[in-house]
Amino acid sequence: MNISYEGIGQWAATFLCDGAEVGEVVKMSDQGTVSPCDAEDDFAGVVIAKSRDEAACTVALGGMATVTYSGESAPEVGRNALVADGNGGVTVDEDGREYLAVEVDTSAKTVTIVL
Repeated sequence: MNISYEGIGQWAATFLCDGAEVGEVVKMSDQGTVSPCDAEDDFAGVVIAKSRDEAACTVALGGMATVTYSGESAPEVGRNALVADGNGGVTVDEDGREYLAVEVDTSAKTVTIVL
């Protein structure tokens, strides 16, 4: 059985986009502007769309989203402390904010979290 959590309860806002790509976790970098996260940054949300000219992007700030992960240990279903990995995804880090992971795909190295 295939289950999709993508977009459930999701709410988003549009920001100026300073180099972030669709699917990446981002941080606020200036007023009304998001940019890719550096390693160990707390993240504000996940880019879900970009404008045609790529000057603006829509960022999921709440609800469920699927992101890539890296690091020595995979997130587990349940609560995980996560930070940005510096490559657009997340990594487990005891100093990170806590997120609920509802699905972990170790083959694709993705985790679906509640933002």
